[in-house]
Amino acid sequence: MLFLRGLIIGFSIAAPVGPIGVLCIRRTLADGRAHGLVSGLGAATADAVYGSIAAFGLTAVSGFLVDQQTALKLIGGAFLLYLGVRTLRAHPAEEAAAIAASGGSLRAAYLSTVALTLTNPATILSFVAIFAGLGLSETGGDALAALGLVAGVFAGSAAWWLLLSGGVSLLRASFTPRRLHWVNWASGAILAGFGLLAVLSAV
Repeated sequence: MLFLRGLIIGFSIAAPVGPIGVLCIRRTLADGRAHGLVSGLGAATADAVYGSIAAFGLTAVSGFLVDQQTALKLIGGAFLLYLGVRTLRAHPAEEAAAIAASGGSLRAAYLSTVALTLTNPATILSFVAIFAGLGLSETGGDALAALGLVAGVFAGSAAWWLLLSGGVSLLRASFTPRRLHWVNWASGAILAGFGLLAVLSAV
């Protein structure tokens, strides 16, 4: 069943903890489970977009993204550097007050992770390689089969982010402002490091 295969693929691609995973963990601890989950759903949405490109055989789009990978790495890396520096400088008490006053913070969390995931051209290459290796790139022109595969990718990726944000949220009550300060410092440094590596790999 293509949906089940897509589910496994989506979960497997989402599970390795990279910059999006660090961002999800940090947002869950600092801002609450909803922010962590919504951040993860943003990544799942981007995974579904790339899964669609691979499943429907949109070679022109995938080729364009690969051709533009240098620019995408620069944009994504710069954004990660910005998030890293902003996180390093954040003060938990002030941050909590700002989030409480901001009605659009969930939307911002979602859109930022959609953008970050889409600026990683390695994701589309991963989907193309996996689909080809499993013989899933040939859906025989069956749009419903391709849609089932993409739906599975989204569901699998979303399942991982649900588990991650839910698990991390169980620890949130034990984090004092002092501990959150160290979380901000550590996650900010990691995000900035990922961003710097992305920029350096593009130049």
